[in-house]
Amino acid sequence: MRRTFLLFSIAAALTTSFSACLKEPVDDGPGPGAGKTTYTYNWPAIADSSYSSLISGFYNQGGKYFNENNTGKQDFHYWRNAHALDVLTDAYLRTGAAAVKTRMDDLLEGMKAKNGNTYINHYYDDMEWMVLACLRAYEATSDDKYKATAELIWSDIKGGWDDTWGGGIYWNKDRRNKNTPANAPAAIIAARMYQLNRNAEDLEWAKKIYQWQKNYLVDPVSGLVWDGLDDTGTNKDWKFTYNQGVFIGAGVELYKITGQQVYLSDAVKAANNSLGGDFTSGNIFKDEGGGDGGLFKGILVRYLMLLITDGNLSSTDAAKYINSLELNAQTMWLQGTSRPQIIFSSSWTKVGTSTDLSIQLSGAMLIEAAAKLKRLELID
Repeated sequence: MRRTFLLFSIAAALTTSFSACLKEPVDDGPGPGAGKTTYTYNWPAIADSSYSSLISGFYNQGGKYFNENNTGKQDFHYWRNAHALDVLTDAYLRTGAAAVKTRMDDLLEGMKAKNGNTYINHYYDDMEWMVLACLRAYEATSDDKYKATAELIWSDIKGGWDDTWGGGIYWNKDRRNKNTPANAPAAIIAARMYQLNRNAEDLEWAKKIYQWQKNYLVDPVSGLVWDGLDDTGTNKDWKFTYNQGVFIGAGVELYKITGQQVYLSDAVKAANNSLGGDFTSGNIFKDEGGGDGGLFKGILVRYLMLLITDGNLSSTDAAKYINSLELNAQTMWLQGTSRPQIIFSSSWTKVGTSTDLSIQLSGAMLIEAAAKLKRLELID
């Protein structure tokens, strides 16, 4: 017996009662409460709290971007703000709030200004996160400026490919190494560009990038996705959650286009491995610290969600990934969240009082995933 989640059904579920909202979500302060032995999770209200705290704690109103942390450090990081656009898109899909769309538009403008009045960046992977966010923003809003930005950056990214080490896109324009963060997201982009424009060249890009990634940076036995390679060979020691996530996403997107089971099987193998000991402790995704590492878990969460909703999974596999995300969300909300301002910790089992934008975004992605699972009636 197979469990199929059709795209049109999911889209309908996401545009129900929330479409009439006219204001940004506000924090109504949901929390566990002292002395409670059980807790009912109101995921929509929790997601509102998460969104409100992201804005109040991190958003730089004058610069129209998100600060590095919630203690006043105003440094700008391109790739973290790209993921902030992704989280704003999550909130817009959940609420339909016009004010959230305005915030998305402001961030798009602010990021260009902070990046030297251009969206082109030295790092191919940073630009890829921005393209992915813009494509989702375009899908959510039908606003052509997001599509135009994505297409502009995608043209530059393709220049990062050459035949050194058998192919692949470089990490950055120094052209010294190639890695999963610069290739698996590019395969997702190419596949989504093909679905958007039906340009056969994009599908060829998706296939060749994916095959290079699989040939050079995936363990064929376990499904573990390695980080990168250079003249010294493949680095098999770095094991990061986000590498697993983007390879899962690339497999799902190519499966959707081609219907070829191999892509889905690759995604499931990587997903199963991502729930194991390299990446979890007590079934909770591991603490990968602050800075860039703070974002890693959230990226895995995003693409496990894509696998659940778009992967045509067996009921057994679907339940496994749904239960994992639900457990992580419940644990983080009760054990890894500081109040009254909602601040997430890099450890989803310990409370912290200050945090990096990257860490907060990962927590927000997890909360938005739980809210989406609730809307789809996949969790209580």
